[in-house]
Amino acid sequence: MTRPIRVADRVWVATTTGRGGRPGPAPASRHRDDLRRAAALPEWRAREFLAGRGLLRELLAAVRPDLADAEIAPGPRGRPGLRGHPGVGVSVSHTEGGVAAGVAVGRAVGVDLQHPADRVGPALARRLLPGHVEQLAALPPERAAAEVAWVWTAQEACVKASGAGLAGRPWTIDVAPGARTGHWAGYRWTALRDHSTTPLSCAYTAHTG
Repeated sequence: MTRPIRVADRVWVATTTGRGGRPGPAPASRHRDDLRRAAALPEWRAREFLAGRGLLRELLAAVRPDLADAEIAPGPRGRPGLRGHPGVGVSVSHTEGGVAAGVAVGRAVGVDLQHPADRVGPALARRLLPGHVEQLAALPPERAAAEVAWVWTAQEACVKASGAGLAGRPWTIDVAPGARTGHWAGYRWTALRDHSTTPLSCAYTAHTG
């Protein structure tokens, strides 16, 4: 785990993808509840699941050690939560070669990590950035693909924080290429461009509970 990133008041993110070098390994959770849930999953998914839970527990140990052993249970739409601690938001994201986790006290939180594609077709660009297609088209293909990934992480982080998931239609959230922060429906999002080699964004409720 890289050093926890303080995104906002009582909001932290951890990732295995730092600013330099190769992504570090995610620590596989050995927590009894996590192992029990992983046992019902296919082998590849169990590895991914335990990596995400392990990173989340490391982050909890760093910022809220009293909750590091709490049961992490899926809620509506599969959104994870800490059983018995509804005021603490948690989120996990996986992508090729990386894992990210978020913790927020008194706020909802969503994190999303996305390895960029090699290039992005015009149809996807129009769907995710309908108001910014010309700006995206002016970029070299590799840079355009990276910007689409950054945009998607911000959009996904928002709907994860809200608990809506894909039903929240993340592609309708207006995020411009190169943007670092923004607001959507009572949530604030931040693209962690200074902290991760892989596109990574965090969203959280704009006001503490």
